[in-house]
Amino acid sequence: MKFFGRPFAAALVIALFVACTPVPLPAQRAAVEAPHGLVVSANHLASDAGVEILRKGGNAVDAAVATGLALAVVYPYAGNLGGGGFMLIHLAPGGPGSGPDGRDLVIDYRETAPAAATKNMYVGPDGKLIAGAGSSTVGWRASGIPGSVAGFALALQKYGSGKVTWADVVEPARRLAADGHTVSQWTAASIRRFAPLLAPFAESKKIFLKDGAFLATGDHWVQPDLAATLARLQQHGPREFYEGETARRIAAAMAQHGGTLTLGDLEHYRVAERTPLRGAYRGYEIVTMPPPSSGGIALLQMFGMLEPFEVGALGSTSAAKYHLFAEVMKRAFRDRAEYLGDPAFVQVPVARLLDPAYLKRRMADYSPEHATPASAVPPGLGQFVAPAAPESTETTHFSVVDAAGNAVANTYTLNGAYGSGVTIPGTGILMNNEMDDFTSRVGVPNSYGLIQGEANAIVPGKRPLSSMTPTFVLKDHHVVLVTGSPGGPTIINTVLQVISNVIDFRMPVQQAVDAPRINQQWMPDVITYERYGLSDDTVAALRARGQALRERSDDDGTTQGEAETIAIDPKTGLRLGAPDPRRMDAKAAGY
Repeated sequence: MKFFGRPFAAALVIALFVACTPVPLPAQRAAVEAPHGLVVSANHLASDAGVEILRKGGNAVDAAVATGLALAVVYPYAGNLGGGGFMLIHLAPGGPGSGPDGRDLVIDYRETAPAAATKNMYVGPDGKLIAGAGSSTVGWRASGIPGSVAGFALALQKYGSGKVTWADVVEPARRLAADGHTVSQWTAASIRRFAPLLAPFAESKKIFLKDGAFLATGDHWVQPDLAATLARLQQHGPREFYEGETARRIAAAMAQHGGTLTLGDLEHYRVAERTPLRGAYRGYEIVTMPPPSSGGIALLQMFGMLEPFEVGALGSTSAAKYHLFAEVMKRAFRDRAEYLGDPAFVQVPVARLLDPAYLKRRMADYSPEHATPASAVPPGLGQFVAPAAPESTETTHFSVVDAAGNAVANTYTLNGAYGSGVTIPGTGILMNNEMDDFTSRVGVPNSYGLIQGEANAIVPGKRPLSSMTPTFVLKDHHVVLVTGSPGGPTIINTVLQVISNVIDFRMPVQQAVDAPRINQQWMPDVITYERYGLSDDTVAALRARGQALRERSDDDGTTQGEAETIAIDPKTGLRLGAPDPRRMDAKAAGY
């Protein structure tokens, strides 16, 4: 991957961020400007919680923790205490804990398999996968060991400002739970949609469905059990979740209902710190997630394959651009399916997959006029490792930048919407169904037709493979873009397109987020596109090249991703927040 010369790079920076300055064009929204700090999340109350901490003197990490905890209250669809995820942190050059060039690091607080987990725990006596309660998706046996509280605590302890305490960052969430908040139209509709998942579990039915009466738009929603849990975390510290009364309630409920999580599992859970992956694209540095996320490797592979092409000259909505992107996606996802897993259990050939010479060979059979069939795209390194299981799309991402230039890109999840459907009695905590991200039945094709293998098989203590891709774009060691998205495998391609929109097409950051998106993930061999996202002429031109296309439907959601994004103008220092319109309650809040 090559860097362009300094004059070109300087000109591109100027053009890029002049473009990021909001322009009053018809049917276009302006990004939210803030001179000091900015938080962009899927819910306005959570963004406000992060800004509250910034105003108290907290840094981006402090604000991110407050935002994540608040989302557990106001966005139970994916915000959580009972799940896990990844936090990508940038410490600005010259700041505390950093150095002259800054520092980037990863907090991996992904859920892990319990000690009692076994490879075939979701296979019934008939040799078929168990469905419904007791499966890897629903009920008491579906949960991995939650990592969110431990991850937030470690981030605050090691990389927070020291100006606010753990109790301070918990307070906005505790207050929202205790005092209540107004139920939004989106939340009310979402809970109704997932009522069949929640209703079989008495505690979930009581809290989220009002025992069948349903929460309605405009209702004042108080969550006293969750408020009490957050108060215990305030008073006794984050280890209370893993060793105190909360842990004992989780373990007791699991034991009563045949779950696999134990008090010992909670006590022994540990966060992993990792080194981010780094790559380059048109003079910018891309900092992103390492394994056990597959997202960073695939993202850097795609940028490496795109680098030789004059992408900007193709036009942002042209059939030629979409064809090129689909072919690049197809090749990266073929490798993703073959080689990635938890690095503690699988040897992932990171350097070989990111080698520029390898990526050049990967595109040697690319034709701008003809699609390469998925069946004709072999794994690039030859040897077979094992493909991953399918991954749920219901996750959430938020981005934070503070006045000093520190930044956080955080993606976390319960896996499926509202997780396993289980709420631990007396705690208000929804539990994840992260065990579904493992291979549930080795050697059997999954829903995408891939043979599932040992690399992502269930093993106690193992982290399942993920597509979560929180990402920074840097210039001269300073962050210029913070982004990420939910969406399962579509996450990677969403992040790719947002960054390309800014760098290749010099879009203002809000338009880069708003722009229509496509997805191609090798299998199934089809380009999916957002409803109304491609013109009929573009669809016809792509089909003439041999591409199969499918408009996203109500069944899989008509939109792709939720890229809550922040750009920083290096000339003015303004933070430019771009909430994604695909999430009705998303907000950029700053000061």
